[in-house]
Amino acid sequence: MIEGKVKIDKKTKNLVKRINADEIAVIAHQDIDQIAGKSLANKKVKAVINTCSSISSKYPNKGPSILLAAGIVIIDGCNPGIMDKLQDGDRIRIDENMVYRDKEWIATGIRLTPEIIQDKLNKARDNLNDELDRFIDNTLRYARQEKELILDIDVPDIGIDFKGRHALIVVRGKDYQADLNTVKSYIREMKPIIVAVDGGADACLDMGFVPDVIVGDMDSITDKGLQCGGILVVHAYPDGRAPGLQRIEELGLTARVFPAPGTSEDIAMLLAYEKGAELITAVGTHTHMIDFLEKGRAGMASTMLVRLKVGNKLVDAKGLSKLYENRIYYHYWIQILLAVLLPLGILGIFSPPLKHLFQLLLYKFNLIF
Repeated sequence: MIEGKVKIDKKTKNLVKRINADEIAVIAHQDIDQIAGKSLANKKVKAVINTCSSISSKYPNKGPSILLAAGIVIIDGCNPGIMDKLQDGDRIRIDENMVYRDKEWIATGIRLTPEIIQDKLNKARDNLNDELDRFIDNTLRYARQEKELILDIDVPDIGIDFKGRHALIVVRGKDYQADLNTVKSYIREMKPIIVAVDGGADACLDMGFVPDVIVGDMDSITDKGLQCGGILVVHAYPDGRAPGLQRIEELGLTARVFPAPGTSEDIAMLLAYEKGAELITAVGTHTHMIDFLEKGRAGMASTMLVRLKVGNKLVDAKGLSKLYENRIYYHYWIQILLAVLLPLGILGIFSPPLKHLFQLLLYKFNLIF
């Protein structure tokens, strides 16, 4: 039996900004992805109540496995009406697969176990080929429709000169923290223009870097990230509608609007490319089918087109932290020690003052012992 206060939000990425340790998350998240799973696990929530299917077997998503590995209970497929019955701060009790407030029954779901999750993952792997066929068809269909918009896009002037400089695109995707940590020395030495995509701005700030430009629909970035001083570029629909602009204005900030199809990380790359960046390094970007299915996208037409366009300048640092791990081996320490002691030994032999100093130290040592 689990008891605790609840925090409620249909969007997990919004909920993790305000939920505290030992609270219970109530979400509506179909197929909990790896980033969401890690975010909730890092917050040390007691349990997750999901009104959707945390793993539908559409594809092998890792979020539920991450939550169970962290000791977090998942009650799956609860009635969506639970969100109307509860308010933030309500204290509830989870008994097996049933949810109560005081003695009042609120909802019933499925309590996920490792066996249930493994069975669903096996079905997802069996379904992967069919999903891949649908994904490819969707990508090619939309690529034909969007190619002119992507290839001949009108990029707004943001007041930064990219010509001859490196640009670093930071996206809060899988393993973004480890990869960003790996390129820290590159950032300090090359001083690239940092273009953060939405919540990527918070990732930069956590690492001690202030983004120069922030691009996105501004729905997963904190107020602190928006107010850090970077130039704000709101990703708008091709028809000019920019829902994210309202939040910017409510904070008393100003922003440029960039109407374009595709994802915010796509237009971040286009912005750097069209403004003449010499090299574009990308961290945390989405590059394959599972990435895009976790984002709720059935294809990757715009991303494919953008990467075809900027590919000659693009260096993808995704997974770089797994490619190379910086280690200092014991023989390095021995070499350093010898490099220090050898000159001192030579000086001690040929320098009378040092020779006398060593003799005094030796006498002192003899007197003590």
